[in-house]
Amino acid sequence: MNRDTAVPDTATLPGPNAERWIEFHSEHAAPSEYSHEFVWDITAAADGPFVTDVDGNVLLDFTCHIGAAPLGYNNEKILSKLREFDLVEPMKIAGQDMYFGAGPDPETAEFPGASHLMNKLTDVSSHYGMDTVFLSNSGAEAIENSMKITHDHKPAAKYAYAFEKSFHGRTLGTLSLTKSKEVYTRHYPEIAGVKTIPFCEDSACSADSCQCGFFAGDGSQFRNALAPEGGHVNPDEVAFAILEPIQGVGGYRFPNEAFMEEVGDVCATYDIPLVVDEIQSGVGRTGEMWAADHYPIEPDVIASAKGLRVGATISRSDIFPSEKNRLGSTFGGGDLLASMQGALTLDAIEEYDLLDNATERGRQAKELLRDGAPDHVVDIRGKGLMLAVEFDTPERRSAVVEAALRRGLLTLGCGKKTIRLLPPLDATEREIEMGIGLFCEAMDAVATEVSA
Repeated sequence: MNRDTAVPDTATLPGPNAERWIEFHSEHAAPSEYSHEFVWDITAAADGPFVTDVDGNVLLDFTCHIGAAPLGYNNEKILSKLREFDLVEPMKIAGQDMYFGAGPDPETAEFPGASHLMNKLTDVSSHYGMDTVFLSNSGAEAIENSMKITHDHKPAAKYAYAFEKSFHGRTLGTLSLTKSKEVYTRHYPEIAGVKTIPFCEDSACSADSCQCGFFAGDGSQFRNALAPEGGHVNPDEVAFAILEPIQGVGGYRFPNEAFMEEVGDVCATYDIPLVVDEIQSGVGRTGEMWAADHYPIEPDVIASAKGLRVGATISRSDIFPSEKNRLGSTFGGGDLLASMQGALTLDAIEEYDLLDNATERGRQAKELLRDGAPDHVVDIRGKGLMLAVEFDTPERRSAVVEAALRRGLLTLGCGKKTIRLLPPLDATEREIEMGIGLFCEAMDAVATEVSA
């Protein structure tokens, strides 16, 4: 497959082989969420955003595995470097509990490992004064460890603040912070003391005109809850506030600037650690390394994963526990390849100016979408290549996902009425034009198929 000439080519979706795989998988798998019945063939041709399924269908993937494959598939920006390394088994060993790297010293190491990845992460987070990293296996673990280190940092704490429509993971701890769909949390126990406040996405909102309820009186719900401002919560008893700089599962909700400034100011004024969940929005997705870089906030902890291939909790040394064994993970940092791919992904973002590319290709995509959007599109928004199209009804949204799939374009829903588009960070002008063209065709087709 040649990425420069590849085009989507679909026959029947799902095809007969995919149907057999789906049936076989379903025999013993716990019920899962399926956004579409498409079965990747990992042995078949793939290049960048182009993938092949088990029936030979070629599709253009604008999901990037919800951002977990930031450069798409078989990308030479990564593969060309991986080929240089003569790796031997075992690939899966006990993470940073047992493994730092290979070779006589870090400077001459043949290939990057977990230690190199941590070094790179502190480099791209140094503008926040961050110098310490704990690696884990997933985004949920990165959030869990963020909760642990902030509670250890403020041992008197018994409260935390999260925001409406947030999603931070599916473990019991992270579900206590997740405030989006009821299906995620129903019947599960919660950590006590987690308070919920509105997430303001109205770009025109101000303290004087607030409709969402965040701004109230002379301050905000967040500020006014604190004892020095007339509330009952002692700031010393707040372990953290946790925020997605751009909400993902909740519907690709982009925050209001005044809202972000207020959150940042309250946290700074009262020494409340601000945890930013960059699991979907980070690692260059928005045209900056971290989505927080777009806003007037100073995070104290960054939780990252997906595009890194591993989980990472990044902060300052004074926030991390100094006592041994307060944190631990047998396979923290994944296998040898996982940490290596994370380090090489950060290298590629810098080497190929992919932050600038994400910004430019995102601008192109939004212009094409706005030019081609039918009347049933409510909003088009995005930063970099973290893009969203919101429709008038959930039924319309779902119909567009299916119509796009039939045309060979993979997309994903989020929120209630929104489709998210996540092209690879090195998407070309040709690929954006092709993908958005297919998406506009799908939107036009649905205009006559689905009524509001």
